Amino acid sequence: MTGSTRRLYISATRKSSGKTCIAIGLLRALWKQCDIRTQPFKKGPDYIDPDWLGLAAERLCFNLDFNTQNPEEIRQLSDRILDGDSLALIEGTKGLFDGVSEDGSDSNAALAKLIQAPVVLVLDCEGMTRGIAPLVQGYQQFDSELQWAGAILNRTGGSRHEAKLVQALEQHTDLPVLGVVGNSSEMQLPERHLGLITASEYEEADTLIEAMGRCIADGVDLGRVLEQADGPEASTRVCPETPAPDIRIGYARDSAFGFYYADDVEQFQQLGTELIPLETMRDRKLPEVDGLWIGGGFPETHAAQLAANTHLKDALRERINAGLPTYAECGGLMYLSRSLTWQSETHEMVGIIPGDCVMDERPQGRGLAQLEATADFPWPGVPAGTVSPAHEFHYSRMENLDPNLKWGWNVRRGVGIVDGKDGLVLGNLFASYTHLRHTQRFEWVRWFVQFVREHARQ
Repeated sequence: MTGSTRRLYISATRKSSGKTCIAIGLLRALWKQCDIRTQPFKKGPDYIDPDWLGLAAERLCFNLDFNTQNPEEIRQLSDRILDGDSLALIEGTKGLFDGVSEDGSDSNAALAKLIQAPVVLVLDCEGMTRGIAPLVQGYQQFDSELQWAGAILNRTGGSRHEAKLVQALEQHTDLPVLGVVGNSSEMQLPERHLGLITASEYEEADTLIEAMGRCIADGVDLGRVLEQADGPEASTRVCPETPAPDIRIGYARDSAFGFYYADDVEQFQQLGTELIPLETMRDRKLPEVDGLWIGGGFPETHAAQLAANTHLKDALRERINAGLPTYAECGGLMYLSRSLTWQSETHEMVGIIPGDCVMDERPQGRGLAQLEATADFPWPGVPAGTVSPAHEFHYSRMENLDPNLKWGWNVRRGVGIVDGKDGLVLGNLFASYTHLRHTQRFEWVRWFVQFVREHARQ
């Protein structure tokens, strides 16, 4: 099926302008007020914002990322709209023209143009009045190829402030004002040491999203927002037939471990894998599985509960030592270490990895990464020298590591575990700080599934 799929790109002039809250509120308001179910997307490598956006829309949120995807792959993914949906909403990152490349080729503006999505510019108006006009003029003139939907004025300080802002924009620009959102405690997401709390951890998440939806419905002209949405002809998403699974892979899925890309999870299923959720703080034994996947998350905030579940730790240690194919990323690496220290407290972890994990107050690895496979890379189909894009974001570091370890990755860009190395190889365990994503540039899920399948046949 094909049809006209309208799109909106939610961006801002800088980070911390409130665009995530605006996007969440729009998703819920369009659903509840206009009966329009919207497919959410998020630019770049990110796990937490997609968690909130997905909950707001009750749809899986997919990432559009220049680092791991080629342009055609991004276009194809942005066309994946569920039957019955007619709108895609994409939330950007940082400012509209910000990115890693100096030429702006990986910026929000570049992505909006690539997928032909009109831009809604979220403007943090705190402390501004007439000065908002030259700011918007500059943004409009900087790239004449952008398609504009309008502006949403955020964090305004009352009716007089709002009137001055609207007057300045109407008098000096042609950018439509789609709505005004005042300063409100209901338009704030809960935070902690590493940023936002994930929606899956926050018990009042849906209540907060409902409140955000009401704020947006009260302050934003939803009908006008929909009028400004536009986009190319797009294919209605058709889910490929999933083959009958012939292997079972357990994956840690709870408030301690939740950093998984939606399309990576789908890829496992499309490759004939049954994914078995594992709750690391509740389950006392490991289910019968052929492999194990432990993604990122926040094990430090759950360290006491993780340490207390000695039955599962013993089961994991026994099975992994016996050769269970296992892939652990960041939080998974921390969980499998000997111990985890944070805020002057140390807790015993699983103890497979011969090293201790220590949380720091400053980031130890942050940003885009590039990895090169070594001769010890454990999965079939990945020869030495193969390069993979990745990303990392961790405040922890590994200490007291056994010096006689094998490494699957040389870190060409980034930090990794130690001395430019990442991807610790211990038997059939592969553990790293960097996060992978299955795309055409590096099909990690396919190779890991092949590794698990070959081991299961043996």
